[in-house]
Amino acid sequence: MEIKKLEAAIEAILFTMGEAVEVERIAAAVEHDVETTRKIIRNMMDQYEGEERGIQIIELDGAFQMCTKAEMYDTIVKITHIPKKHVLTDVLLETLSIIAYKQPITKQEIEAIRGVKSDHAVNKLIDYNLVCEVGRMDAPGRPILFGTTEEFLRSFGIQSLEDLPVVNPEKIEDFKLEAEEEIQLKLDI
Repeated sequence: MEIKKLEAAIEAILFTMGEAVEVERIAAAVEHDVETTRKIIRNMMDQYEGEERGIQIIELDGAFQMCTKAEMYDTIVKITHIPKKHVLTDVLLETLSIIAYKQPITKQEIEAIRGVKSDHAVNKLIDYNLVCEVGRMDAPGRPILFGTTEEFLRSFGIQSLEDLPVVNPEKIEDFKLEAEEEIQLKLDI
């Protein structure tokens, strides 16, 4: 298959699937090796980025997805009349960051870190498709384990969890000291 036909086939696959598709599946469908397929897709990503187009191909943890460019949001909202932007409050962001960095994690572990009930926050994050159930812990009661979704990666513009910012070790120590001081203040009251 010539390169233009391969690109057309890949474009059709990504458009039709509407979700992230693993490069291995794409390679099998176009009957090419994985590395060549990955190079072709990355070349297509560069082409879409360089042109005035409303769509792009993004990479999500070893898979690729065709989606609308973020700058097209206002135009799309005008036709759909249903803005879909979710507001992430401080509570939701705090809960989401705990899940992102500690996953897989139970609700009880989230609550132990936050120091308050987290039912509402976790349920909202599930509604927003940023968090999902990833399994059950092998412990009494088999508590649900939560993790982030592809929508999380897409929303925050990262390809994989390895792209999450690394917290400075000095900051971690500062956080520990603040937490200890806060606990001591509560005990003194």
